[in-house]
Amino acid sequence: MPPGGGAIRVLNVAEKPSVAKSVAEILSRGGMQSRAGRSRYNRVFEFNYAIGAQACHMLVTSVTGHLMELDFDDRYRRWYSCDPAELFHAPVRKAVPQDKQDIKRTLEEEARTCQWLVLWLDCDREGENIAYEVVDICAGANRNLNIWRARFSALIPREIHEAVQHLARPNKLFADAVDARQEIDLRIGASFTRFQTMLLKDAFVLDVSGEERNMVLSYGPCQFPTLGFIVERFWEIQAHEPEEFWTINCSHTSDEGTASFIWIRGHLFDYSSAVVIYEMCVHEPMATVQNVRNQEKLKYPPYPLSTVELQKRASRCCRMSSEHTMKVAEELYQGGFISYPRTETDSFSPNTDLHAIVREQVDHPDWGTYAQRLLNPEERLWRNPSNGGHDDKAHPPIHPTKFSTGENNWSPDHKKVYELVVRHFLACCSQPAVGAETTVEVDIAGEQFNASGRVVLAKNYLDVYRYDSWGGSLLPTYTIGQQFVPTSLTLDSGVTRPPPLLAEADLLSCMDKAGIGTDATMHEHIKKLLDRCYATKDANSRFSPTNLGEALVMGYDEMGYELWKPYLRAMMEADMKSVSVGTKSKAQVLEGCLQQMKACFLDARANKVKLLDAMGTFFARSNRPINETQNTIEVVRPCGACNDSEMLLKRRPNGGFMVGCRGFPQCRNVVWLPGSLAEAAVTQQICPTCIPGPVYKIQFKFNRRDIPPSFDVDHLGCIGGCDDVLKELTEMSRFQHHNQTTMPARSQSQTQTTSTSGVRQGAPRQDLPTGSRSTGQFANQHTPAVNPQGRGQSQTPSGVGVRQGTPRQDLHTVFRTASQFANEQQTPGVNPQGFRSTHTGLTQNSRNASSSGAGQVLCTTCGEACINRTANTEANRGRKFYKCQNPGCGFFVWEDELDNVAPRGRGRGSRGGGRQASASAGRRGGGRGRRGRGNADAEGMTFVSATGDTVHGCCFTCGDPSHFANACPNR
Repeated sequence: MPPGGGAIRVLNVAEKPSVAKSVAEILSRGGMQSRAGRSRYNRVFEFNYAIGAQACHMLVTSVTGHLMELDFDDRYRRWYSCDPAELFHAPVRKAVPQDKQDIKRTLEEEARTCQWLVLWLDCDREGENIAYEVVDICAGANRNLNIWRARFSALIPREIHEAVQHLARPNKLFADAVDARQEIDLRIGASFTRFQTMLLKDAFVLDVSGEERNMVLSYGPCQFPTLGFIVERFWEIQAHEPEEFWTINCSHTSDEGTASFIWIRGHLFDYSSAVVIYEMCVHEPMATVQNVRNQEKLKYPPYPLSTVELQKRASRCCRMSSEHTMKVAEELYQGGFISYPRTETDSFSPNTDLHAIVREQVDHPDWGTYAQRLLNPEERLWRNPSNGGHDDKAHPPIHPTKFSTGENNWSPDHKKVYELVVRHFLACCSQPAVGAETTVEVDIAGEQFNASGRVVLAKNYLDVYRYDSWGGSLLPTYTIGQQFVPTSLTLDSGVTRPPPLLAEADLLSCMDKAGIGTDATMHEHIKKLLDRCYATKDANSRFSPTNLGEALVMGYDEMGYELWKPYLRAMMEADMKSVSVGTKSKAQVLEGCLQQMKACFLDARANKVKLLDAMGTFFARSNRPINETQNTIEVVRPCGACNDSEMLLKRRPNGGFMVGCRGFPQCRNVVWLPGSLAEAAVTQQICPTCIPGPVYKIQFKFNRRDIPPSFDVDHLGCIGGCDDVLKELTEMSRFQHHNQTTMPARSQSQTQTTSTSGVRQGAPRQDLPTGSRSTGQFANQHTPAVNPQGRGQSQTPSGVGVRQGTPRQDLHTVFRTASQFANEQQTPGVNPQGFRSTHTGLTQNSRNASSSGAGQVLCTTCGEACINRTANTEANRGRKFYKCQNPGCGFFVWEDELDNVAPRGRGRGSRGGGRQASASAGRRGGGRGRRGRGNADAEGMTFVSATGDTVHGCCFTCGDPSHFANACPNR
């Protein structure tokens, strides 16, 4: 401590407002002043005090738990912003959230005027971590602060004055251990939670919550092993097959009472054998006493009370949940009635004045008499508490710190918990109960039977600890060699029974033994299972898994991973304890743990079909459309268009696959994959030739019925442009799609509307005759290139079916010239909303029809006169347009563009020497065919509609350049 001198200003920071008030009241002895801080809930108390020889002007304020939150950078916080696997190494930051900025400002303002900072946070790892959050804020405002730590376990004058007169330094290792746990839990929890939710939520009808669309299928490193205990016991019960057994029961009644003898074999599962032995006993029923044992037995009191034991005993004895128990205990602690309720310690320090704690309870109407007996040496009832073997070096066991017969603001549960704490403390300071136990062994026809009885000689601690019982039947007196005929001798049958469901106390025991969670967080993990609808709890506090909880555990179990087992988390907890004692660094633990869990994550994602199969066992498949962003995202390659993001493998709403830029809609670079695909998954293999790299190969699985027999169903391919097999299957898929869109025409002379991609839009039309050209003829034609972004062309080719950079030949593309389309009176699809008039093309015949006939505009589909309307949208307010009177028709055209839609290049196109339009090129984009390479005429081409108009942009819903969003089939 620094030497004495003039008064200094000391900023004291507690963990909660109520603790700050209690500390200030105790140190000031009620002579404090109070003023408001920046936060209305966290006041500042002022008074004078002396720490040693140093005069101090004390300022006491508080935080409300953690001052900072650990989270990912903004880029990674949105669910669909990145591949969940990236969360294992994505940048994280610890910052003060908006709702605690006022507390931060209070600390900064007060710290600037102070010389000392004294931290009154809870004396466990979590409290130490919060203490360093306070240090970061205060030291940032005043680097010259002298930082001290007050260590206390109860809000009572003795503890508080002792703590402030013996200040220490904060423990950075404790804070590092919590930082490691927070980061590990954030990364693992976020990655698996996003993976599970995006994969499963919309794929199945999950009727487990009223807000199904908003539900989250969370995963927690502690939460899931806790669920595993419940599911494992449930499976054990389900797997149990009742088996009938037989046993012989014998009883003997005398003047002193009745003794029930148990067959030493227990029971037999073979009926014939049991009957034979029973008949032998009936034939020779005389019982001979072979042995009589009398011995003294002791029933010891419990160890001092730790947090886990408090939760277990409150569950068994008071029928209170662990979560509610901790809430009530925290309130009792803040009121100064019990010591700090979060402790692993179950042994008292030799320096603790236990008699003084007992002396405070002698006036209580219920257990005061026992407390007096305990302090009376003549009673010989006192016994120093046993050592449970655990000491967290931070807090003593939970014990009473203030006498109370019940406060006005206490609920019945407050009284129950306070009574449990007091009786437990008095019991652990008491002598064990003493009993006399007698065991009698008899022989009947060679079969052995025995009976036991007990009488309690001295109840001792059982007098106050009413939660324990210890009794037994009193046996008649028997002597060795004595013979008697049993009063009854019966052959009884029964069936084996499965073990019971896990009770909350049993579940806490399992978690404690396996090292799952800490004493302060176990109840939170249990509550999370109930909140997430993974488990239910009945009136007897016994847990059963829901279908959802069982399906998730089953899925991971089928994968062969023990993510639901406690071993991984137990190792993590052990590593974090090593950080707290300095044997491992935080960086070492983070690196090792996250590397291991990322490998588990990647394996689980590669085997996600097991998870889907398990869910399908319990839930019906959903008919809801699944957004492509809600599927597992897998990085394929860097984007060569925007050079700022990655290309991701995604499943489209119609079930197909695509590889699109993560920067969508700013970047619309996309690769359409064959429609014959059934499954696709990105591998770790990198293509050695395609650039920019790395380009990861994809494992494809095709539908056998959709590909020729000469192709394999399974194919490891590359979308970078080097894979000829994938190119050919892409083009075959395009042919199939084109032929499947044919529909009856309105008349022989006029076909119906189509888009430039060959995909029907607006009114249906008859597609191109399938027999008019052979595949070989199509292969010899030229294919225009596509820029799916509608931007200037980059210099980087980008995969199969997408034209990026210099235009090139497409793959065996079906096409016709603009003149041919016009001559056949085939009209391309229109944009009903008129967002982009460049995509709205009228044939020459329809244009002539529009300009004739009393100025009317006729619908090119229905032939009826269109109605004229005025747009009222922000972008086109006041602009005139024509639309068909038929509500089911999609015809639409702007009035000021009727003179600008004349076809261009029709004559040249009809002779094959000009630009050519493709009926399917827009669907998959450009590419380089295996049999059409080297055609120089393909270079420099642009994508045009059937009328020869240049087409720009693509659908902003799915990225397909063949249509706009108003006609998107995925809407």
